[in-house]
Amino acid sequence: MTTPSHPADDSAELLPVATPARTRAALRALIRPDRGLALTGIGVLVAATAVGLLVQPLLGRIVDIVADGRPAGDLTLPVVLLVAVAAVQGVTTTIGLTRVARLGETVLARLREQFVERALDLPADRLERAGAGDLTARVTGDVARVAEAVRSALPEMARSVLAILLTLGALALLDVRFLLAALLAVPVQLLTARWYVNRALTLYADQRVANGAQQQQLLETIGGAVTVRGHRLERQHTERGAGRSRKAVELTMRSVNLVLGFYGRLHIAEYIGLAAVLIAGFWLVRDGAVSIGTATAAALYFHSLFGPVNAALVLLDDAQSAAAGLARLVGVTDLARPAEPVAGKAEPAGAAEPAPVPHQRPGPQQRTAPGAAVAVDAVSHAYGPGRPVLHEVSLILRPGEHVALVGTSGAGKSTLARIVAGVQQPTAGTVTTPAGAGEPSVVLVTQEVHVFTGSLAEDLRLARPDATDAELRGALSTVHALD
Repeated sequence: MTTPSHPADDSAELLPVATPARTRAALRALIRPDRGLALTGIGVLVAATAVGLLVQPLLGRIVDIVADGRPAGDLTLPVVLLVAVAAVQGVTTTIGLTRVARLGETVLARLREQFVERALDLPADRLERAGAGDLTARVTGDVARVAEAVRSALPEMARSVLAILLTLGALALLDVRFLLAALLAVPVQLLTARWYVNRALTLYADQRVANGAQQQQLLETIGGAVTVRGHRLERQHTERGAGRSRKAVELTMRSVNLVLGFYGRLHIAEYIGLAAVLIAGFWLVRDGAVSIGTATAAALYFHSLFGPVNAALVLLDDAQSAAAGLARLVGVTDLARPAEPVAGKAEPAGAAEPAPVPHQRPGPQQRTAPGAAVAVDAVSHAYGPGRPVLHEVSLILRPGEHVALVGTSGAGKSTLARIVAGVQQPTAGTVTTPAGAGEPSVVLVTQEVHVFTGSLAEDLRLARPDATDAELRGALSTVHALD
């Protein structure tokens, strides 16, 4: 399920944001087709991490050899083994991270395809209510944040978690008392992680919404610059943009302070754990329970945890931010794909009366009927409470007629056109369009057009990819574009 995102103001109904449970389910579904790749990558990383754990015992062995005053030749074997461990670990780590990164890129590509597919299917009235800025922020900022996490955070997180688990196991093999000493740092780390997660998810979600609202305001102001200047609304739009920018900056500074507090708590945990392991090593060596080399290996093991533990906990920052972005992307991909009515030209007078188009979904406010005219009966519309646009508009459009709607900007001309075309449902009233025989009965051509890079033929074939050159020329001739 999804929950509506918090609107920046009463005039915007932003696109939905998926719940955490729904986001996790969507992520599992995205990974499921590549389970083999995931298992192989994790397996190779486990092997690489296990091989790397041989470094500390080998260094401890060197310490024992020096402490016992043995000949220098005894150092040859551990040094050679250290070189071999480094080589094997480097190769296996590269292979494992490559496979995990490939998994991440594959999942990211699948998510992008789903997002673009659903975004292109969004009904115009839904996009009108949300504003283009919200969708733009998701397709740029949120996708970039998830992509960054997939390319860097995901492989590093996988390696860090494996290193932590296997290193703790290695400490237990040396002496379980080293493990118990090291675990004294865990409560502080867990409390730090909990403190951070409880604050970060909401904060980053609010930050993404604020950025979307900021982009929406910029798009509205820049896109309507002529109207803004014409009505002398520069000051109001500037103040509104500044207010939304201040909100985004405020949330950014709160996230910075959150990260600084997070790091400070992690340093305390490191000090507690390392001090405990050193003290345990001192007592165990004094009692003859372990050698100096073993105590050294234990201290090196715990010190080697600084990187993985800090990386895993610090990556919570990227994970929380990416999770917020992913929830916004999944919120769009979960939107029900609408079966929008397709519009076309009216049937000529006297034509046969075909059955209604099946996918036109006639309802109480938009319906088809035999006949050639388009009838608008007492149509009213409002984009929100207290924001009426149309007031009981009634008119009949007959075949062959040219009707011009004249009015100031914001009078409702485009709104009425979208309602007649079936793109948008009116708040009240009905619109009756001619029933079509497999073809739409009303077509809407807006002034908001875009010409894609490429030839004219490529642009035309966006509507019908298999169209022949003769059909393209026929279409151009119909609209008098060949001359």
